[in-house]
Amino acid sequence: MDALLILGGLLLIVAGLVWLIVLAFGTSLLWGVGSLLPPVAVVYAVRHWGVARKAIGLSALGFIPLVVGVTLLASHDPSRVEAIASLDWLKSDSQVHTSRLAIRLNGQLDGRPFSPQIGKLTDGMLRLSDGDELFAQQAVSIRFGPISPGGVQIDVLPQDPDPVPEVEISWMQPEQHLPEARLIQSGYTLHLNLKPVPPNKLAGDFHLVLPAHYNTSLSGHIEVFTDDLRYRAGQVDLTHESADTLRYLARDHLQRRFQTQAVEVTSLSPVNFSKPIKSLSVKAMVKGVPDQYELAIAKDHKGWAVDDDMYPPLPIEHEVIPQIAASQAEPNPVSASSPRIDRRQRFSIDRLQRNPSHYDHLLMRAHTERGGVAEGRFVGIDRDGNVAIRQVLKGPGEAIYNLAPNDIVLLELLEP
Repeated sequence: MDALLILGGLLLIVAGLVWLIVLAFGTSLLWGVGSLLPPVAVVYAVRHWGVARKAIGLSALGFIPLVVGVTLLASHDPSRVEAIASLDWLKSDSQVHTSRLAIRLNGQLDGRPFSPQIGKLTDGMLRLSDGDELFAQQAVSIRFGPISPGGVQIDVLPQDPDPVPEVEISWMQPEQHLPEARLIQSGYTLHLNLKPVPPNKLAGDFHLVLPAHYNTSLSGHIEVFTDDLRYRAGQVDLTHESADTLRYLARDHLQRRFQTQAVEVTSLSPVNFSKPIKSLSVKAMVKGVPDQYELAIAKDHKGWAVDDDMYPPLPIEHEVIPQIAASQAEPNPVSASSPRIDRRQRFSIDRLQRNPSHYDHLLMRAHTERGGVAEGRFVGIDRDGNVAIRQVLKGPGEAIYNLAPNDIVLLELLEP
């Protein structure tokens, strides 16, 4: 009903404007041509109100169903109204997500300027490209192998012995249908210093100089994704088509279905996003018990969702209470030489800023100057010094609150 009201209102407005232009042509050819421009049409309506008032009235009448339709839509689906108003629908999916990466590189690849828009560091490989995987005109890939979680810091000099990370560059000339690629295994200079940026990025300095005959030298600042999840306003973007999005959807569904955080998705059935997907086979460990689940899924304007998912949200306290109960039931032996330290004692925002890794994933509550309260898991401090707190929301989603220290009047640590 709301869509019909909005459409009907727009049709009445357009019909009124067309009628106004027809009336202007009936007055004179000059007025008709001029009324094709909105400012002239307004002048015509004022100067010839007796003729134009019927057309103006028809357009004004169209605003009634339009406003009613938008109000109804906002009452039961505010996210859709927000999406329409943000004009994100005018952009392609790749434009929306790649615009979030701050990549500023100077230099050239194979003698040509290189301006990558896409960056990923997954499965031990860093890739920078100026387009999608199949349509990239230029790309740089560096294979590190297994890397530890957190930041990445690597320095390689031409004289360093093997093994060193493999570097692959690829490019495509305008007259070519397939890209050319070169693999460099030694004799290059690399400096990489990337720091975590919540929720799923790494950012920092990048410097790469290959042997002279490759005509490749790149230096500057890069930002890369560490997985195929995408975020909007601090929440996982369920409209993004990737296996990680479906993995997140399945994990969230099973957590709320069994009311436990102890869910680990081990594998998903292969998916082809070019075809409609109606079901998803998921292998998961729920409370340590392996099982397979068949989920009926679909995608609408809100994104991917499990059909008939009416399970309540999983409260944050649900994962805290069992830990407290376990500690009370089975207290750990404490020796005089190594007493257990309660990090809540003398906790302050200054201590958090000095040693953020000491409080990773602990439950916190922040009170802001405006009276707001953000409670969730501490996930780090970004480049601007803001405190990032992750909170699970109702339904499949989570929010990341980035709070400036000056806006926090009280920061509480809720776990030892």
